Amino acid sequence: MSWGWFPKAKPRRPANGIKAKTGRGQQFGKSWWASQWIKALERLVDSGRLQRGRSYARSGQVLNLDIKPGRIDSRVQGSRAQPYKVYIEIEPLTDKEWNKVADAMASQAIFAAKLLAGEMPQNIEEAFAAAGVNLFPARRSDLVTECSCPDYANPCKHIAAVYYLLGEQFDEDPFLIFKLRGRDKDKIMSALRARRAAPGKGAARPEVEAQVEETFAPLEECLEHFWEAGEGLGGLRLAIAAPQVNAALVKRLGAPLFWRDKPEFMALMDQVYAAITQAALDVAFGE
Repeated sequence: MSWGWFPKAKPRRPANGIKAKTGRGQQFGKSWWASQWIKALERLVDSGRLQRGRSYARSGQVLNLDIKPGRIDSRVQGSRAQPYKVYIEIEPLTDKEWNKVADAMASQAIFAAKLLAGEMPQNIEEAFAAAGVNLFPARRSDLVTECSCPDYANPCKHIAAVYYLLGEQFDEDPFLIFKLRGRDKDKIMSALRARRAAPGKGAARPEVEAQVEETFAPLEECLEHFWEAGEGLGGLRLAIAAPQVNAALVKRLGAPLFWRDKPEFMALMDQVYAAITQAALDVAFGE
C-alpha cells in the first residue's frame, strides 16, 4: 500500500515581519555582548532547529518583539494561518543583587566612564561575577521558554528565531540586556552617578588636601621658577593614545535641548571628536 508523498509545509511569508540584518553565511551577534547571548542559545538547542530558526529570523517570520524586565513576548508566523505565541523568560536580579553590581561597576573607573557614555565595557561580566550573579544565561534553568506550536522540542525553531533577533537588538542597544535583567538605562545611570559622586569615589579627602598644602609651597613663592621643569622629570614617560571612550563628556551629558537639526547630535559629535583625536595623534607623532 502506497501512502503517497506529501510536501513539507512551508511557513507563510508575512508582509510586516522583522527581518534580520544578518545575511546568510554571516554570524549573528556582531558585538561581544550579543555574541554571548547567542552562545547561550546555541548550547541549548540542536543544530537543525538553530538553522531553521536563523532562516525564520532572516525571512521576517517574527512579527514583534516586546522586551520587558524578565520576559520577551513575540509572535512568529509559521505554516498555519494563526501566528504562534512565543515567550522567553529570564529571572530579573533582585534589588540587593543590582546594588552589589552597581557598587562593582562604580569601583572601576572605566566601567563607569563607558556606561555613562552609553557604551558596554567588554569585561562588564566581572561586575556581575563580583555580585555572585550572571548577566547572561549560564544554565538551561536560567531560561524558561514556551511556544504555542505543535513541535515537541523546547526551544523550537520559532523560539530560536526570536532569540537570534534579540541578539541583533542587543547589538544596537546593549542596555536592553540590563532591562531584561530588571534595570533600565536610566536607573543604572542614576545609581552610577550617585556612587561616583559619593565620598571616596573620586572626591578629594581632607587628609589628601592637607598633604598637598604641606608638600607644595604657595604659588606666589614659585613664580620665578614656574616654567622650569624641576627635578625628577627626566624619567617622566607620557603615553599618547586615543581615549577609550570617544566623546565621553558629550555622551554623558546627552544632546542639548535646543538641538532639533539633523544629523543626529550624538552621531555628529562622535565624528567630530574622532577627527579631533586623529588630528592630535598626527601632530604628536609627526604624521
